[in-house]
Amino acid sequence: MSDDVLDSAIILAAGLGERMRPLTTHTPKPLLYCGGKRLIEWHLEALARAGFSRVIINISHLAEQFEPALGDGSRWGLSILYSHEGAIPLETGGGIWHALPLLQREQFLVVNGDVFCDVDFANWRASPAGLARLLLVDNPPQHPAGDFHLDQFGQVFAEGSPKLTYSGIGTYRSALWDDWQTQIATDEASLATPPRFKLAPLLRRAMRMEGAEGIRHEGRWHDIGTPERLYSLDAEIQTPRR
Repeated sequence: MSDDVLDSAIILAAGLGERMRPLTTHTPKPLLYCGGKRLIEWHLEALARAGFSRVIINISHLAEQFEPALGDGSRWGLSILYSHEGAIPLETGGGIWHALPLLQREQFLVVNGDVFCDVDFANWRASPAGLARLLLVDNPPQHPAGDFHLDQFGQVFAEGSPKLTYSGIGTYRSALWDDWQTQIATDEASLATPPRFKLAPLLRRAMRMEGAEGIRHEGRWHDIGTPERLYSLDAEIQTPRR
């Protein structure tokens, strides 16, 4: 496998799903059903179709449910490994950093486990030119201010307008986490073992160095953040009963 072709992905599935309660009181959000299958299964199927072979799933909340539900990935032709974070999730930045030794790749795809998107992951197997390549979407009603500005040359910046919303999907180089401590405000979480910190400060550093590129996705994308959004999407894509 060429170093320029990605074969591995991380699915972020460790969140507490607090806004999804009571549905997530006994079930992790990525294992909730929508359209006849678990949310995370939509991602696993799409990754397998695109030619990915290895998937790391980071887990924390109700972590014991994931392996019995998904197994080793062989049913999708994938190899699944689990990155256990303990009782307290490590946030996006800390969760990916914690998974890097298990991943053993210099570049990889990251997918939030609680989004639904029809992006073709086959188009995301190329290594990012810089440190990150982000999939951006039009701002949804629950996030009208957006996150980042995409310029006419495909570069992404923290400042500028208009802003688009980060979809939770992107390709990264592990070098983005080099010297991460200098970008993270020192607090109890960042000094813990393992450390807990967000991804955004690392992305902003990459953007200042013009090391982040972006693609605007005009297809279907949903942030499954509340029970109402889950029910709405389920009604939209529900497979016919046989």
